[in-house]
Amino acid sequence: MGVASNEPHLLRAARGEVLSRPPVWMMRQAGRYMKAYRDLREKYPSFRERSEIPEVAIEVSLQPWRAFQPDGVILFSDIVTPLPGIGIEMDIAEGKGPIIHQPIRTIEQVNALRPLNPDESLPFIRTILQALRQEVGNQSTVLGFVGAPWTLAAYAVEGKGSKTYSVIKNMAFSDPTVLHLLLDKLSESIAIYIRHQIDCGAQVVQMFDSWAGQLSPQDYDTFALPYQQKVFAAVKQTHPDTPLILLVSGSAGVLERMGKSGADIVSVDWTVDMADARQRLGKTMKVQGNLDPGVLFGSQEFIRDRIYDTVKKAGNWGHILNLGHGVLPETPEENVAFFFETAKNLNLATV
Repeated sequence: MGVASNEPHLLRAARGEVLSRPPVWMMRQAGRYMKAYRDLREKYPSFRERSEIPEVAIEVSLQPWRAFQPDGVILFSDIVTPLPGIGIEMDIAEGKGPIIHQPIRTIEQVNALRPLNPDESLPFIRTILQALRQEVGNQSTVLGFVGAPWTLAAYAVEGKGSKTYSVIKNMAFSDPTVLHLLLDKLSESIAIYIRHQIDCGAQVVQMFDSWAGQLSPQDYDTFALPYQQKVFAAVKQTHPDTPLILLVSGSAGVLERMGKSGADIVSVDWTVDMADARQRLGKTMKVQGNLDPGVLFGSQEFIRDRIYDTVKKAGNWGHILNLGHGVLPETPEENVAFFFETAKNLNLATV
């Protein structure tokens, strides 16, 4: 490990250093609210093209870096990206999200799945991450991006996004054997995928269990938590020094459980007050978040007040400033610029 002060700001915060300001990045910071991204989308209409052609994905990942200099630059990808590599074919429909052509419903389908070999099925990941590291140097932290077992299983079983999750809940509550086997296989491949991203240059990795907030706490303990733990424990065996972030959407009811996942940092959404989150997660857990993305439609004064409120409540240790979820498509770019500018000029001593 080099001299700490030469390391990027976000990495230092993720490792637990006390800093004069929290690092800042934004979920979905590369995307639809930016004109540069929309222009590129005209040229490459398919999401898979944009995320799997290395030079395009590198360009998209770097658009917010060039515009706003965030402390984190995240791999432009999707949580379902590794699924074809384990035998689950998919497409990503513009504005609708992933579509799985043959949803997983039987034990035979689960048994036919193969372990992920990232260099073989995802050769673009190495190229993209190496290029991002080279581009940002020590000025920013490169973040990896994976989906969690429950959320990937939900996509694979439902076949697409859902409001009710009735297909996977039917499987979970009437015949969980198939589901547990699927979750087990997904856990192994996701752990391989995280290790691969770290080996290719990711300095911190965020795992998205976007749909685990749709589970009751007792079902979270059965279908989400053990598999999060399995993934994180496997990664920690080989890469103990890489900080890992866990995000769950709508996580107010399972926040303490997220703290037991083995993640180093828990991403907090805006349904929880940051002071309450700190208390509920305990003194040793680092946090990320938690502004409502809608705040960025407010005035500059409003945005500044909300940033100060979150930062004050999070304190001077172990906080990465972020939105509670992705930046919304219609968000004015100048408000995003103001958000980053305010965050980067913060001094915790005066907030």
